[in-house]
Amino acid sequence: MREGNREPRAEPLRLPTGYGTPSTTLGWAVVRARLASARQYWVITCRADGRPHVVPVDGLWLDDVWYYGGGDDAVHVRTARERPQVAMHLPDPQRAVVVEGRVRPASPDRALTRRLAEESHAKYPEYGAGAESFAGALALDPVRVLAWTSYPTDATRFVFAT
Repeated sequence: MREGNREPRAEPLRLPTGYGTPSTTLGWAVVRARLASARQYWVITCRADGRPHVVPVDGLWLDDVWYYGGGDDAVHVRTARERPQVAMHLPDPQRAVVVEGRVRPASPDRALTRRLAEESHAKYPEYGAGAESFAGALALDPVRVLAWTSYPTDATRFVFAT
């Protein structure tokens, strides 16, 4: 389990011939802020037969980990638990952020549960979330993040130490 904000290595994204060449990279602080402020996220998991499953969900980006959940019978929860290689992205394709990583049970301690509950209530006050909301939460630890705001000029790959 990773803890605290981590600074990934930033590098220009290598693009196919004809797509252009990045001339700069984004700063991680800008991408982190977009992940934290987003209200919706798209999560992509893989079913046992190889078919992808994509669904929009709520979540919290905290200390460079994405926390989210759903009912035990939700397809995205079942498939993430069975095959923990997961991707998540923000809805805006012009200012893209794509996170690839591995899902694990969040298992937050008391302090983290309190922080998650506070963040959740501030972001989604309509849910009235309490600490009990995070009992079955999942955590996506990023391995790689792709992001840009002006494609291909600042297309950036962020690589996290594993």
